[in-house]
Amino acid sequence: MISPQVHKLCTGTETVSSRIAKDPELAPGDAWKKLYGGHTPAKESVAKAREHRDAHTPEDLQKARECGNWGPTEPSELFLKLYHDALCTLDHNVASAMVSPPLMGSCGTIPLSVISVVPDIMRHMSNLIVRADKEVILATNYWQNSVASKYITNAMKELSRRAGERGTRIIMKLEYDRGAPRQLLQNHYIVSQKEYTGKNVGIPPPEEIPNIDLQVMNYHRPMLGTFHCKYMVVDRKYAVLQSNNIQDNDNMEMMTHLEGPIVDSLYDMALISWHNKLTPTLPSNDHPEVEGGLGPIGDETTVEESGENRADILTGPSTVESVVHPVGQSSSQANEAMRDNSSSKSPLFIPVSGANKHFAGDQLNYQGQVKGPDEATKAFLYSGKQGVTAAQIAHPSPEGALLPEHTTDDPHYDTDIAGEIARVQTAVSPKPGETRMEAITKHLNHTKNVGFAGTAPLRGTGEEMTPYMAHPTSDPFPIAMVCREPHGTPDHEDVYNPQNEVWLSALRNAKKNVFIQSPTLNAAPLVPAIIEACERGIDVFCYICLGYNDTGELLPGQGGTNEMVVHHMYTTLSDKAKERLHYFWYIGADQTVPIVAKKKKRSCHVKVMIVDEHIGIQGNGNQDTQSWYHSQEINVMFDSATVCKGWIDGLRRNQNTHLYGPVDKTDGIWRDEKGNQPADVIGIDPGRFSWAKGRSIRNPSQAATHRLFFSGFMGAIERVRGTGDF
Repeated sequence: MISPQVHKLCTGTETVSSRIAKDPELAPGDAWKKLYGGHTPAKESVAKAREHRDAHTPEDLQKARECGNWGPTEPSELFLKLYHDALCTLDHNVASAMVSPPLMGSCGTIPLSVISVVPDIMRHMSNLIVRADKEVILATNYWQNSVASKYITNAMKELSRRAGERGTRIIMKLEYDRGAPRQLLQNHYIVSQKEYTGKNVGIPPPEEIPNIDLQVMNYHRPMLGTFHCKYMVVDRKYAVLQSNNIQDNDNMEMMTHLEGPIVDSLYDMALISWHNKLTPTLPSNDHPEVEGGLGPIGDETTVEESGENRADILTGPSTVESVVHPVGQSSSQANEAMRDNSSSKSPLFIPVSGANKHFAGDQLNYQGQVKGPDEATKAFLYSGKQGVTAAQIAHPSPEGALLPEHTTDDPHYDTDIAGEIARVQTAVSPKPGETRMEAITKHLNHTKNVGFAGTAPLRGTGEEMTPYMAHPTSDPFPIAMVCREPHGTPDHEDVYNPQNEVWLSALRNAKKNVFIQSPTLNAAPLVPAIIEACERGIDVFCYICLGYNDTGELLPGQGGTNEMVVHHMYTTLSDKAKERLHYFWYIGADQTVPIVAKKKKRSCHVKVMIVDEHIGIQGNGNQDTQSWYHSQEINVMFDSATVCKGWIDGLRRNQNTHLYGPVDKTDGIWRDEKGNQPADVIGIDPGRFSWAKGRSIRNPSQAATHRLFFSGFMGAIERVRGTGDF
């Protein structure tokens, strides 16, 4: 139940960002104290809120509606239930919101999402940076001098050059978490030029970016309060929220691009996270984005106007025609589908010359090791729709004049999102003499695994990889911030916060299904919530990375490995409920078997939840103990079937998880057609105290041995310091 105190906080008018607009000399941390320092938790607030978790009265939902600035949008009942439960946590600790309460509930659009490898996300960030007019706020958990960081530093140099030509200056704030002893005394400290230009970080010195006023901050709340955030706000007009750190790895990642009033919320959060006085002050401090309205995704982009909430896009004829399911389809049927698609006359969402030319496509050939998906997963995944035609995906740029790839050695900055999509789609399309799958393998290998071979058969029309996904909606929809503040004390007490409650509320209140993708899933409150949801008839889909941070998760109190957790769930569920849990190991778009994460060949770092196919929750938080109890996490929750349907389609296209990844529903173990488990897995029973043993530990289900000489401790230390790629 939302208390009068929380209702008053959320319906107020003053925020940290509005206070700083009035007094630019005020540090955000001091502004927070002036506004919310006197807030005291209500007695037994946690116990009272949890007692009424399932009792959402009309009055409760009305109060939740009043606690957000939804603009012209109308939140659904399910959205309000989840938002209500998130708001209740503020009665216990208002700081857990990580945003001024009046800005926690807002609205906006998501014109673009990315589900791909790190360089693709860095490409979009670099494009936004060079388009900046006044300011850039960039935050990441871990920054490492790398190809990934070079996309940013190249863009900084280009932005400085453009600003010089205009006769303007750019203010840039960059925040990361590289654990340092100094943080014991000063959690937030400004990094010296010598430190941030050093070989480990590699940010340009002032003489290389003469028209950018740069400040770099290192933030960590000892011991375990990691700054796990990954976001960027440009000119208080655009924001991106992503899963990846700025470092080179083999991960599949996810990013959303946000516009509209929600950007003011992310801007406010960024000031609160910075905490210290802004020197110099940000130019947009007195110009809220809420006054600027919403723009199109690109100057040349065609967005078909439609009725309220864009319902016609979801229920009428799809702009992506004849999306066919490959499993069990004959080669002749696949070829016929491709011929049908190639002659499509549908209007293109992103107009590119030559996009309607005839194409043969790749043969569909899912034979042998295909393990799934089951019927419920199939129905979920093939409900997805993207706002592009099959012809546009097949031919993103004219034949004979292919768009060159934007790389760190050969930058190609686009003027709008439409151009970016065409360029990236060209990169995963076959060039003369190569198949589409060979192009995808090359794209997935990028900087880390050049030459690593793909094993998957060719994929046909409707199954092409689409790293960038445009969402055909110009109308805003409800968006809320659902975050958690950092907690340094090494305990499990700080569990009641907006992020955690929204995740749990989703499983309690879903009417149909919940989809979760995360590198790790072992948080103590989450596992029983999934079991309970399946027992009450909800389909829960889990895409998880095999062996992700196994040695760290084996430490006492960390929740155990992914293998241990899925085995526990399947052996706990009733027979009927087992059919409702659809658990998969992540498999890359060019592979047919799961690869243990420690091999660093094909891992997944996506963090997303989709509820009943219209509520999306995305951001920085993993479904593990560290993210649930300790790290600062920034996430958004929105109410848009259009965007969720686009995600669902992209989640299917951009990985092979649904085809080859399902585990056995009797014991949660993945086996191939010969009964073998993946190579080098730890297994469901690694042995007591395995995290601390110096001897080899034998997995009884395989002949392999695994040496874990205190690597659990080292993995945990690296993760908390931000160097463990989590």
